[in-house]
Parts: sequence; structure tokens; C-alpha cells
Amino acid sequence: MLGSSKNSADHLRALDNVETWTRERFKLEQWSAIMVSEIACGLPGCPPLETVVAFWTPDDKRHQFKIFKPVVQVVYDDLPYAWLKDALAAPEGYEWGCC
Repeated sequence: MLGSSKNSADHLRALDNVETWTRERFKLEQWSAIMVSEIACGLPGCPPLETVVAFWTPDDKRHQFKIFKPVVQVVYDDLPYAWLKDALAAPEGYEWGCC
């Protein structure tokens, strides 16, 4: 990803794809909030870029997951299985550094 722009058409399309796939995979309503971000990690052993996804369900519960690759490399099968939805819910009061 070196030298690429986060505003490039490919990057923006990849963000949209992950949002669409998340909505589809977890059967979220059209109005459900979904956030897809690509973040850099400088910790040893951490991938240089990772994709972070958070979404909210009608009961206002936040769910989140990471994919350890840049957003332009993410494919549908990288998303967690739908049956893991409850396990992706953030516990009450839990703070995750990105969202």
C-alpha cells in the first residue's frame, strides 16, 4: 500500500465493499450504522495496516472486529461468520482504541 492514497477510487470502493458485505453478512437494516476504517499499527508483530469494522444493532449494541490486512485486500470471506455476531458485541463500558 505504500504510495497509495486513502482517497483513491480503489480505497473508497474497498471501504464501501466492506460496509456492504458487513450489512449483508449480519443482516443489518439499511439505516444501521456501520464504520469501516483502515488503521496503522506500530506495535511489534502487528500488521502495518489493518481494517477495523464496527456496527450497531437496533438495541444500540456495538459490535466490532478487525481484519489484519489493508482494506483494499479484504474479500467477503475475510469477514467473521454471521453466527459469531453475538461474540462480536462489545461489553458494556468496553473501550476499544479505534472507535
